Amino acid sequence: MPHATQHADVATAELDSALRGGPFHVALRAAIAARGLPLQRVQHHLSRHGVKVGVTSLSYWQQGARRPQRPESLRAVRALEEILELPEESLIRLLAESGESPSGLRSAARSYRSLVEASGVLDQLLAELDCPPDGGLHTLGHHERLRIGARRELAERESHHIVRAHRDGIDRFVAVHHGDRGATPELMRVHALENCRTGRVRWHRDTGVLAAELLFDTRLRAGDTFLFRYGVEDGTAGASREYVRGFDSPGGQYALQVRFDAAAVPVRCHRFTQHSAAAPRSVCQDLALSGRHRSVHLVEPRLRAGFLGIGWDWE
Repeated sequence: MPHATQHADVATAELDSALRGGPFHVALRAAIAARGLPLQRVQHHLSRHGVKVGVTSLSYWQQGARRPQRPESLRAVRALEEILELPEESLIRLLAESGESPSGLRSAARSYRSLVEASGVLDQLLAELDCPPDGGLHTLGHHERLRIGARRELAERESHHIVRAHRDGIDRFVAVHHGDRGATPELMRVHALENCRTGRVRWHRDTGVLAAELLFDTRLRAGDTFLFRYGVEDGTAGASREYVRGFDSPGGQYALQVRFDAAAVPVRCHRFTQHSAAAPRSVCQDLALSGRHRSVHLVEPRLRAGFLGIGWDWE
């Protein structure tokens, strides 16, 4: 019995380590081993959750030979967290960190959950704000600033847009903010900072998505340019680990700056790209923190469709 107990302790320790650091397939393998379930039993439990996944697929997933991507597979990953008695979104988070983003959303988001769930949510919120898929504006330049607070949380985000109207009558922009895991969007605050004012605000609690109208004091004609600036006060979630933005089409310049509180300085920062939602994430380069300002940044002179962001590691 002492030997069995010791073996269980080792398996639990390996699982805890894998859930913290990943990658996904190692954590999945460790979770299955820690629970002592053969793959046939795992498959049986999944079927009781209404999810059909073959034993071969499960084997490939825990070997790292294949990755869950299809909607049914993503449902299976969520069910596995419950079946294997894991913390909610522990496996989902590891998929996000390894770049397994299945289908794309969105204006701004930083989690696998947002990619899986918030695309439909965002469509719903935009419909409530009477916002068409094409807002009538082309981005010439976009500069975002993030502030990470003393609790390692995403404290606030500020966006400065330079746009050009490509049809007459454009008088607003719908800003989208996606909080980190556990965010409470109804507690967030939207601030119209320059050349705009806040209109209607809608949110979806389960996914942490907030959408807000920014109303211009003028109606743009096709070809007119316009500058405006707004901020989102967040601070409602736990530790933030990355910020990623998706772009549906080519555009102008994009710059992203992340500044860290003196009490929460990461050990490593890096820039990454992802050509499409199904493509693997590519780490382009490490980013060195500036001196007393404790910030990192990236500049993309001309945007291409895909995903771009900055990630950071805590001790």
